[in-house]
Amino acid sequence: MTSEFSAPVQIPGSSSVGLSESLSDRSSDAPPSTPAPRGAADWRVHDFGRRHIGPQADDIQHMLSYLGFGSLEGLIEATIPADIRLQRPLKLAEGRTEPEVLQELRAIATQNQIFRSYIGMGYSNCITPPVIQRNILENPGWYTQYTPYQPEISQGRLEALLNYQTLVTDLTGLEIANASLLDEGTAAAEAMTMSYGQYKGESKAFWVSDACHPQTIDVVKTRAIPLGIEVRVGDHRTFAFDLPVFGVLLQYPATDGAIYNYHAFIQQAHKAGALVTVAADLLSLTLLKPPGEFGADIAVGNTQRFGVPLGYGGPHAAYFATKEVYKRQLPGRLVGISKDGSGHPALRLALQTREQHIRRDKATSNICTAQVLLAVMAGMYAVYHGGRGLRQIAETIHQQTTTLANGLRALDFKLSDSPFFDTLRVEVGDRQTEIMAGAIAKRINLRAIGDRAIGISLDETTNSEDLFDLLQIFGGGSGYLQAAPSTDDWGQLARTTPYLAHPVFNTYHSETELLRYMYRLQMKDLSLATAMIPLGSCTMKLNATSEMIPVTWAEFGQIHPFAPLQQARGYQIMFRQLEEWLAEITGFAGISLQPNAGSQGEYTGLLVIRQYHEQRGEGHRNLCLIPESAHGTNPASAVMAGMKVVPVACDRNGNIDIADLQAKAEKHQDHLAALMVTYPSTHGVFEEEIQKSVRSFIPTADRFIWMELI
Repeated sequence: MTSEFSAPVQIPGSSSVGLSESLSDRSSDAPPSTPAPRGAADWRVHDFGRRHIGPQADDIQHMLSYLGFGSLEGLIEATIPADIRLQRPLKLAEGRTEPEVLQELRAIATQNQIFRSYIGMGYSNCITPPVIQRNILENPGWYTQYTPYQPEISQGRLEALLNYQTLVTDLTGLEIANASLLDEGTAAAEAMTMSYGQYKGESKAFWVSDACHPQTIDVVKTRAIPLGIEVRVGDHRTFAFDLPVFGVLLQYPATDGAIYNYHAFIQQAHKAGALVTVAADLLSLTLLKPPGEFGADIAVGNTQRFGVPLGYGGPHAAYFATKEVYKRQLPGRLVGISKDGSGHPALRLALQTREQHIRRDKATSNICTAQVLLAVMAGMYAVYHGGRGLRQIAETIHQQTTTLANGLRALDFKLSDSPFFDTLRVEVGDRQTEIMAGAIAKRINLRAIGDRAIGISLDETTNSEDLFDLLQIFGGGSGYLQAAPSTDDWGQLARTTPYLAHPVFNTYHSETELLRYMYRLQMKDLSLATAMIPLGSCTMKLNATSEMIPVTWAEFGQIHPFAPLQQARGYQIMFRQLEEWLAEITGFAGISLQPNAGSQGEYTGLLVIRQYHEQRGEGHRNLCLIPESAHGTNPASAVMAGMKVVPVACDRNGNIDIADLQAKAEKHQDHLAALMVTYPSTHGVFEEEIQKSVRSFIPTADRFIWMELI
């Protein structure tokens, strides 16, 4: 297999050579290596497997003896069915030591170019407070924690998530918020399906403002197709609700920076029986009237600019807030305060889509996890700065945006008359190509809007030198850079209500105070820093330190997701290599890296199956066979993909009942779309009859098999 790591890569200060070759080319006068211990010819000081996977040779032998086996091969023979074992070596590059891999990643990182990005579209550069970077993002006491379904070993993380929820409810002006979702587009799509579930009328139309971020519109459209929902996109200023819709989605501020007063529009929507979702920039809500105060039923967005690096698009924690009356339909997790057996206050997941295990195909969402580490970071960012600090950051960004706007107007560029927060839409006519090229020459990324306008979004990292460079790109100089007054003219859109009044947001504003607070929370959790975790989980974090180190390198962390591809060559190298490796491991011809969670991966697979049947002219195939033992997300994902679930019985050991599978496949053969199997099974067993299950299904249905590999 060809490896991108082995391709010629230019390393600063060296000639262009094969990277693996350069690393293995040892000088003849290098000191002799330390002899390997007797009986361990493959022992190396930096051997990854030996260092990262804890058991040593004696430990392995002790465990094998306890189980009654003489070798690992014997254990594998007894536990993994022979007919599903690969009979050839995988065609993968030879493993390397941790120092070698870090060197290679350094070389790949140099292929990414760090430009100043003012593209916006929901992503902003920001400053990660060092105390949070070192003690949360880079701390195994936080990034290896067990998922907080067990409150007795998760009190620290649950408190951090409760802070996050409080941050979201305070800033959005709504009554309840979850403990984060996967991304803003997914959150908007969840709002659409929640609105549809609450609607009592007959309309299957969802209206979306064309002022929403383009990627959000695309995700909503994709999620609507299998549910038979019609997505209508238009201008809220001309939409008159002459056709019934069950919900609407608005952007606040709009994707081009304009701030609209949606109050009258929302009143019309409610009068027509529709629920209203507002996708809002959370930082802007420190200055602007929150969605809950002008009638929104749901607010969604992401919290990336709260101290989380851009990371070429993620992961970032999305938020979802709504009214108390809709709490049972809230997707994801909700942290609540309860009491333990002794009557003391305790935190737990009060409501969660983990109820999928009970509701199965009646679940309201297939989301079972979230970007917890990133939500913790965003919450701690708010704890560190407090309400006053967040407002000061927002005011500084807005003042700089106003200064830039005044300079551009002085240069005779036309800007929108609408109020703005941090984003400007500049009408440039036929000069768009020229100005965009001038920006690239200064290593600056701007956003092309249509073919006659340019978008500029400022952020927490912007300074006066950046403003000067931006004005130069548009033909101005220092004479056009006059500081704007700190006043604004938002009028009825200005925020007047308080937020973040809780003591947690008004106590830990020094590094020492925050450090001690985070450490106290960390000590309330079980992580790999304290013990081995014996429970299985799809959210377990077993990343080695060497795998986490590059996450905070600027070459990976400070790339905007919509930066030109030539600025992200390093990322493209890693993507292509990972796709090749996964294709070899799974035996498939192609791989998608788009799903950002296991639940979204299975949903994506089911959409592919659905589209396959559609293209064959067999769109009527909409039944999915799923074992009763399957993870709760499985039936929920099938329903979201527009399928009907037919459960397959299991025997007393939890394995698939082959006879029932055959009977169900024969009964529904004219409408079968897929069989969805988890392997190993949910109870951790490689079922010996898995091949028989597949063979019994294919002759009957001649259809796709969907297998979830955990």
